[in-house]
Amino acid sequence: MSQTLKSYLDAIRATLTAAMCLENFASQVVERHNKPEVEAKANKELLLTPVVISRNAKEKVLIEGSINSIRVSICIKQADELEEILCTKFCRFLTQRAENFVILRRKAIEGYDISFLVTNFHTESMFKHKLVDFIIQFMQDIDKEISEMKLAVNTRARIVAQEFLKQ
Repeated sequence: MSQTLKSYLDAIRATLTAAMCLENFASQVVERHNKPEVEAKANKELLLTPVVISRNAKEKVLIEGSINSIRVSICIKQADELEEILCTKFCRFLTQRAENFVILRRKAIEGYDISFLVTNFHTESMFKHKLVDFIIQFMQDIDKEISEMKLAVNTRARIVAQEFLKQ
């Protein structure tokens, strides 16, 4: 892992760990309701200042916190058209299976590729450090997967082109 990637992921890990201090907080508007405040945005006093951690212009993470939930939106590196297509298809594949990833949102925030929503119920039933580790590992793995898919597509295109030119 390169030094810039390590410092980028360390900054995200530290920010997520600090923002994971979530507690049960019922709705102030509707009795017996408990909605993620970061999604509802009903009360400004319950929302924390959003934090953007950016490695470069195309690779960044938005961390939005509130008293009972945190939303993590990830913009994945896309250097060329092929990576954009692969990223779009892969993120769509994952979001269609969001129920299998308990904290994954079905729809990403505008301008980002994929989003996670962690509520106080998740932090009560799971270890906080494991949730942070999952998000960091996910970021590493999705970059690796897209790079591997790009190599596979290029290899297949090269073979097809060679076969086409033989004829």
